Amino acid sequence: MSTSEEISTLLVTKFGTDPEAIRPDVPLHRLRLDSLALEELRLHIEDRLDVDLEDVALTSRDTVGRLVEVVQGKVTA
Repeated sequence: MSTSEEISTLLVTKFGTDPEAIRPDVPLHRLRLDSLALEELRLHIEDRLDVDLEDVALTSRDTVGRLVEVVQGKVTA
């Protein structure tokens, strides 16, 4: 499963996000992810992909594509 698919799966299963709404250009706040939800998502991503995102600064204004890009960079590092 790709990083993008893993993140999409987490958004759907853990946050009840509509799969049709998850697109690279969509800001995270449009998926109803506030700062607390972003922190929870970060922890889920770290557990699922065995990656450390402690130094990653994301806000709800960032897009799904930016999130995937950052996580992918950590996974391949």
